[in-house]
Amino acid sequence: MEAIFSVENLLALITLTVMEIVLGIDNIIFISILAGKLPPAQQRPARQIGLSLALITRLLLLLSISWIASLTQPLFELGPWHVTGRSLIMLGGGLFLIYKATTEIHEKLEGAEHTERSAAVTTMQAVVFQIILLDIVFSLDSVITAVGMANELWVMMTAVIVAVGVMLFLAEGIAKFVNDHPTVKMLALSFLLLIGFSLVAEGFELHIPKGYIYFAMGFSVMVEMLNLRAAAKAKARQPVQLHQRYDTTKLSH
Repeated sequence: MEAIFSVENLLALITLTVMEIVLGIDNIIFISILAGKLPPAQQRPARQIGLSLALITRLLLLLSISWIASLTQPLFELGPWHVTGRSLIMLGGGLFLIYKATTEIHEKLEGAEHTERSAAVTTMQAVVFQIILLDIVFSLDSVITAVGMANELWVMMTAVIVAVGVMLFLAEGIAKFVNDHPTVKMLALSFLLLIGFSLVAEGFELHIPKGYIYFAMGFSVMVEMLNLRAAAKAKARQPVQLHQRYDTTKLSH
């Protein structure tokens, strides 16, 4: 028992849990944006189903670590590019994420008729299917990070369960905040474009340190929070406008 609950394992558990929560933020954003296309009564169940599927996917991948390791073995080569199972998954997931973010931005900015048409054909099944596709990509990245940071399976599984629990707790608040602020929603979609690009780069064996990506995202969020706060203060300082009973512009001089 002392070996299992050693200081090293507990530190690994805390560190890995924090990392899993950070890596899960983009998953929450994607799920929130997709669920936002559904009727209000179906949005919360869609988020819960999406995050529950993310948990199941992560746990199943952790139980098949040997298969995860095989994904890093080259399948074939195209010039200098060593094509592996992981690179193909990252490439496909990145392209899909770029496509979804681009189409979402188009729908949000191209007029009401586009939004109404897209909402009419969106169903719970379609949203859950898209969530499953991206859960596989995000979960693979998350599990590879877990395997690299911890040696004990129970540490990895506990960290994943706690992280998804925190994500479930935060999901509704994040979704409401994103949906209530159009500029934040555009910023979130831009983040998805950035993450999609980084996944495509990973697929081509071009490693971009995640610290750079999360610094850019964090800085953008900080600037947007300052903008929202300034806008709220400006709105609060607006003088009260008294209503005119008569149109003074039409009075004769």
